[in-house]
Amino acid sequence: MAQQRSNWKSNLGFLLAAIGSAIGLGNVWRFSYMAHQYGGGAFLVPYLVALIVAGVPIMIIEYGLGHREKGSSPLSFVRINKRFEWIGWWMPVVAMFGIMLYYSVVIGWCINYFIFSFNLSWGGDTQHFFFSQFLQLSDSAADIGSIRFPIAAATLFVWLICWFICYRDVRHGIEKASMIFMPILFLLTIVLVLWSVFLEGASDAIFNHYLDADWSKINLIAEDPAVRSEAGKVWAAAFGQIFFTLSLGFGIMITYASYLPQKTDIGKNAFITCFVNCLYSFIAGFAVFGIVGFMAHNQGVPFEDAIKGGPQLAFVVYPQAISLLPSMNVLFGVIFFLMLVIAGLTSGISLIEAFSCAITDKFDWARGKVVTAICILGFLGSIIFTTRGGLYLLDIADHFITNYGLVAGGLLECIIIGWVLKASLMRNYISRLGTVITPLWDILVKFITPIILTYLLYLSLVGDITENYSGYPTGQLILYGVGLMLVCLVAAFILTLVPWKPEKLQRRHRPEEDELLI
Repeated sequence: MAQQRSNWKSNLGFLLAAIGSAIGLGNVWRFSYMAHQYGGGAFLVPYLVALIVAGVPIMIIEYGLGHREKGSSPLSFVRINKRFEWIGWWMPVVAMFGIMLYYSVVIGWCINYFIFSFNLSWGGDTQHFFFSQFLQLSDSAADIGSIRFPIAAATLFVWLICWFICYRDVRHGIEKASMIFMPILFLLTIVLVLWSVFLEGASDAIFNHYLDADWSKINLIAEDPAVRSEAGKVWAAAFGQIFFTLSLGFGIMITYASYLPQKTDIGKNAFITCFVNCLYSFIAGFAVFGIVGFMAHNQGVPFEDAIKGGPQLAFVVYPQAISLLPSMNVLFGVIFFLMLVIAGLTSGISLIEAFSCAITDKFDWARGKVVTAICILGFLGSIIFTTRGGLYLLDIADHFITNYGLVAGGLLECIIIGWVLKASLMRNYISRLGTVITPLWDILVKFITPIILTYLLYLSLVGDITENYSGYPTGQLILYGVGLMLVCLVAAFILTLVPWKPEKLQRRHRPEEDELLI
């Protein structure tokens, strides 16, 4: 018996869920560190250009495709052409079994540190605590080591929360959770920002390292070839950040848009989602630079020596800064790590939903059973990342998935929508629903965005061929990086081999209706 398709109760509920998916842990630590590394305020220029040229156009593609076909990414792509179904599976498979397996573990770290915040358990040497006591990190990825049970227990809790939210239909599960989580997340972020910017040393870090612009970092027309080359990498990094931070290429936004009612302003929703997500990253940056600036001032060290990238910013630098606060250290720590937990969970449930919806669309299995099975398998798959060598595996997997898997998915989306379905058809469909999309979008989708994404793939490939990522041995990169990608690709093709029920493939729009839209 076919499962009745759920729907959002309100457009606000949809927007909060979509924005919650986009806002994740990377909005806090990845954006801020990239801004510091790539010219401070100058980085905002390529970041905004990337938002306009790549972020918004692909968001419109995913919203429009999911809404038009009323299906998950596999169902949407197979309705365009059966040959493209594997692409529709590739995205949620990578999201679920490529990303969520390790992303849930990082959320588990945040839960542990939330608990540590109540008595500042990390002590004075936060780097030693994180790597040697908490992770008990092994010497290399070759030594996976034993399971760290505090991390495994927190990871299990993450999967239980996600299961509880995703088990019910979208309206009563994800939408209700988003209506609770997102206001809390915004409130906690505002509190942290206001608290951080008034700390001693914060203003110097914000004005001299965050907002101060080093224009040479983005100068693509400099006379010096070396400067132009470095600027090209900065622009590529900006496009990469926009792509990853908006949850594009996961199949999530296609799925979420499929639950929208027929009369919905798709273009407006796409603009709002992109704008709020990027605004959140920018605002959260004030909290990051403020607290790191305070720590640098307190210890009498240069800002460049105080700030670190990636997980170290959240689990080494921030705890150290929290310990140095003159008062209310515990409260600050609790708020910060609770903010990270909520940001992680809102993204995590969307990763599970994208794959769950794809399975229920194709097989008509009961949603509750599908979500339960996926969460059980997901937790079991996560265990390897809770081991003493888990950080190495996480780092390798994340590098390959984000630099190749997601970018390739977005590139294929642009090609299929721009050239096969025809960009003008999708543009007119979306424009008919409200916000008018200009013909410039066609050019972006068909030419500009694909060229940029191809260039990103080229840079990643050249970089990895020239030098092993982070110095990992070639065998480990192939096993944990390339191997994971191949497993996801094989899984996508296997799921494609299962035939659809004929009624599932019926187009949601009459051909003559589409012709009238052109």
